[in-house]
Amino acid sequence: MKSVLEVKNLSASFGPHPQAASHPVLKGISLSVTAEQITAIIGPSGCGKSTFLRCINRMHEVVHGATVDGDVLLNGKSVYGKGVDPVLIRRRVGMVFQKPTPFPTMSIYHNVAVGLRLNGLKKKAVLDEQVEVSLRKVVLWDEVKDRLSQPGTSLSGGQQQRLCVARALAVNPEVLLLDEPTSALDPMSSGKIEELLRELKKSYTIVIVTHNMQQAARLSDMTGFFLMGELIEFDATSKIFTTPTDARTEDYITGRFG
Repeated sequence: MKSVLEVKNLSASFGPHPQAASHPVLKGISLSVTAEQITAIIGPSGCGKSTFLRCINRMHEVVHGATVDGDVLLNGKSVYGKGVDPVLIRRRVGMVFQKPTPFPTMSIYHNVAVGLRLNGLKKKAVLDEQVEVSLRKVVLWDEVKDRLSQPGTSLSGGQQQRLCVARALAVNPEVLLLDEPTSALDPMSSGKIEELLRELKKSYTIVIVTHNMQQAARLSDMTGFFLMGELIEFDATSKIFTTPTDARTEDYITGRFG
């Protein structure tokens, strides 16, 4: 299968002082992410999982003094190449965060339409169509079609998270990044998000950070185990959770630390 993302010797740190550079958050990460698959990133808190996601779509660099070395290729082209606009990269690589983040001053409709408007789409009929398409993709349309003018924050937590996924999908990204997308949700809402991701992987390349190893095991095709900023092991999920190569991976998935 085609590799959509190629991460090459990626290192990252925070802060301009020499001490930060000598203690990188990520250390020489290399891996490939394949189309039409879900790739899970697991590991203990503080191991660099979220920073890894933010480096893929260049959100890491919005932190003052943050640095990145190495490269990330999106369909063969560097996202860090000379003249590459990070805003365009963030449209091509959508992101959904741990806590549902609908824009609080915007309606359900405008939460989905905002990215389209920023991309220059003005025609109401086209906006209406794209909003409906995006909400249908996340199985939310039937639940909200009669109250699109209500605030996005009026929805339940699970609905808000699906709204955030719809907002990311509206601008037609190639890759969808999700940082602990179900950790703030109840089990039923979490199940709906997982079901949604299984459906979305038919059309999008998905990378998910999760602390829930059962979720990673049942949802993903590939799994990477991070520890102290390093990629310890990256392989088929079935192998990681049954016959891992590295003893540290086995110790983590069996609960000996983490």
